[in-house]
Amino acid sequence: MAEKGFYAIISGTNRNDSNSIKVAQLYQQLLREKGIEAALLSLKGLNVLESNPDFKKVEAEQLQPAHKYIFISPEYNGSFPGALKCLFDISDIKKTWWGKKALLTGVSTGRAGNLRGMDHLTGILHFMKVVVHPNKLPISVVDKLMDEGGVLVDKGTLAAISTQLDEFIVF
Repeated sequence: MAEKGFYAIISGTNRNDSNSIKVAQLYQQLLREKGIEAALLSLKGLNVLESNPDFKKVEAEQLQPAHKYIFISPEYNGSFPGALKCLFDISDIKKTWWGKKALLTGVSTGRAGNLRGMDHLTGILHFMKVVVHPNKLPISVVDKLMDEGGVLVDKGTLAAISTQLDEFIVF
């Protein structure tokens, strides 16, 4: 039985045509198949360098109503993107993040699936009083797991994502 509530999936980069947004869209589709609607927030085109009306609208409509977050975060220099950190820095920490739950998935074309970045992200989320689900999924060599159209087709990875989502729904 699917848990009711509002989920927000955050594609943690502002780069064009990223693998992160493709994986985030997959998570949204899989949640829909499990009976859960989730907002999808891409940082592409969103000014997160300073508080502004566009960000305040996203914060009020997508981030604050969410009780669970799913972060799809690429590896940038052994961590996660600065755009994602800026999102946290300009948000209303107490209203947006405190007491909520998060699921982390790391995405990389390398071999570690952003393990280090997920550790960094976990530390920041804990500071903001977000409870992080222990099943953090590193998706390594993501470009090799996708078909020519950018759709993740690797059966083992799809099974791991499904298990991760099932666990998070009851978390």
